[in-house]
Amino acid sequence: MPHHGNEEEHNSSPDQGSGHQEPVIRDNRKVDPVTGQARHPEGEKPADAPAGESPVGEPVDSDGDALAQAEEILNGIEVPAEESVAQGAGQAEAAEMKNDLLRLQAEYVNYRKRVERDRAVAGEMAVIGVLNSLLPVLDDVDAARQHGDLTDGPFAAIATKLENALKTYGLVRIDETGVEFDPTIHEALIQQPGEDIEVDTVSQVLRSGYKSGDRVLRAAQVIVAVPA
Repeated sequence: MPHHGNEEEHNSSPDQGSGHQEPVIRDNRKVDPVTGQARHPEGEKPADAPAGESPVGEPVDSDGDALAQAEEILNGIEVPAEESVAQGAGQAEAAEMKNDLLRLQAEYVNYRKRVERDRAVAGEMAVIGVLNSLLPVLDDVDAARQHGDLTDGPFAAIATKLENALKTYGLVRIDETGVEFDPTIHEALIQQPGEDIEVDTVSQVLRSGYKSGDRVLRAAQVIVAVPA
């Protein structure tokens, strides 16, 4: 069959022979919608092209790249700043918590010391109360001993055990004679002039006194010899 024109046109694809072509869609967006990275379409400056020129020698539109670089720089500055602010806030909060813990620890130590001190005072007062209640019993023991009723026998042994047991609780008898009169532990009932006496001196104990540690439970009733 005779034909006209170029034979290559007749040997082309059926689509071209029929005059119908598929539409071509080009994505000219400069930013990839999936990765968010900047694109370099054909005709734009590649990475190794001279600055300010495209591959064909045309000027490059650098407004978009400059804006992207500015945003990247700003983002790079803002992120460390936010991290430093957050880190500073965290350090301040940690320091405040540490101070609160130290203050709480100091309060707890003071509380423990106060409780231990109060407990010791309460125990001491309890012992003193028991000792004070037994002082009349000790006076009876002294009177019986002076009358010779406790020289021997089971009652003498019981009295001795009682006195020794009270000594373990810090009970000390005040019954010395020939010592200087001390108004903190002695109660002067009678004063008598004495020979060769330079200071007031205890010459006789009428009733024994007692103390527990530094606390005087009862002063000793004494006769005092004074200088003539």
